[in-house]
Amino acid sequence: MSTGIAFIGCGYVADLYLETLANWKGVLDLRGVYDIDAERSTKFASHYDVPLYDSVDALLADKSVKIVVNLTNPSAHYAVSKRCLEAGRHVYSEKPLAMEIEEAEDLINLAQVSGLHIVSAPSSVLGEAAQTLCSAVARQERGKPRLIYAEMDDGLVHRIGYENWKTASGAFWPAQDEFATGCTLEHAGYALTWLVAMFGSVRRVVSSAYCLVPDKGHDTPENYTTPDFSCAILEFDEGVVARLTNSIIALHDHRFRVFCDDGILSIDETWNFAAKVRSTPIATTRLRRQAEKKLGLDFGRTLKPLQDRKISAAKRGYYMDFSLGVMEMAQAIKAGTTPRLAGDFSLHITEVSLAIQYPDRFGAEYRPRSVAPPVALML
Repeated sequence: MSTGIAFIGCGYVADLYLETLANWKGVLDLRGVYDIDAERSTKFASHYDVPLYDSVDALLADKSVKIVVNLTNPSAHYAVSKRCLEAGRHVYSEKPLAMEIEEAEDLINLAQVSGLHIVSAPSSVLGEAAQTLCSAVARQERGKPRLIYAEMDDGLVHRIGYENWKTASGAFWPAQDEFATGCTLEHAGYALTWLVAMFGSVRRVVSSAYCLVPDKGHDTPENYTTPDFSCAILEFDEGVVARLTNSIIALHDHRFRVFCDDGILSIDETWNFAAKVRSTPIATTRLRRQAEKKLGLDFGRTLKPLQDRKISAAKRGYYMDFSLGVMEMAQAIKAGTTPRLAGDFSLHITEVSLAIQYPDRFGAEYRPRSVAPPVALML
C-alpha cells in the first residue's frame, strides 16, 4: 500500500519533485497540493492534474496524508514544518531545515517527543553515484583517504539568464529568495551529506565567506549581504580533512575528489545520479603512464555502479531524483525504522552549513555541537 503525501509549496522546486514521483508509483501517493499563492497553486494543480487543498488546515485534516513535503521558501521552513509536526504529520523539508540553528533543534526535538520523523533534503547521497563512491572509500579502493576537494560553484548566476528559467507549470526561478538565502545554504548540503556519510560528523569548521557582488541587478534583495562565496576547511576523525567551496561567482564546477594514499577517487558532477566514479592511481609522468598502459598496469578505471536504476529525472538541470528522499522516508516509516537522513543527521548538515555561511555569527573556527549518526546507504 502506498504512502499518502502532500506538497505545501508549488513554486519552482515543486516541479522537480512532481516530475520524479513516477519513479515511485505504488510507493508514494500524492494526495494533493497547497500554496499560499492561490494562482500559483491552481496553475500547478491544473498542469499536473493533481488535487488542490484550499488551506493548510484542509491539508492537515486529510488523514490519508502521512508525510508533508515542505517546499516553501526557506524563510518559511521552520514555521510550516512545526505546524505539520504539531498536527501529527511526518515532514520531509527542502533545504535548509531552518534558517537558525535554534529553530532546527526545536524541530528535531519536537519530532522526537511526538514520535515523528523530520528529514531535510538533499537526498542525493542515496543516489547511485554517491553510493558507489562511498563504497569505494569505505573499502579503501585507493588506500587511506587523506584529503577531499568538494566544489559547489555555479558561475555568475545573475548574468547567465536566470530570468528565463521557468518550470513546465509556469514557475520562474525565485532569484531574490535564492540570493537572500545564499548559495551555501542552498548547495553545501550536496557535498556535506556525502562527506558525513563517508567520514562521520564534522568535528571542526574553519570558514571564510563574502558577498563579492552586492549588486545583482533588479532582483538584489533589500539590504543584501548574504555571502555569494564561501570556502571552508572541515575536519573529521582520523585526520581526514576536506575543502568545500560554494559560490555563484566561480565557473561551474561540481567535482568531488577524494585524495588517498595510492590514488584518487573522483566524480565530475555531484548533481548527476549516473555520474561515473573514477579510480585513478597516483599521477605519474606522461612517459610512465604510456609504459603502464602498454604493460597492462594500473592506469585507472571507472567503477561499476553498485546499483543501476533507470529513473525519470528532473527535466531541468541535472539527472537527479528529487523524490528519492521522500520514498526512502516513506519506506522506513512503514517498516518502523528511522529514515537514513532523519533527525540528528539533518540537524548536523544544517548546523555545519550555517556555520560555513555565517562565520561572523558562529566564529571563523567552530566546533559543531550536534553529532550525525552513521548512515546505512544501500536502499
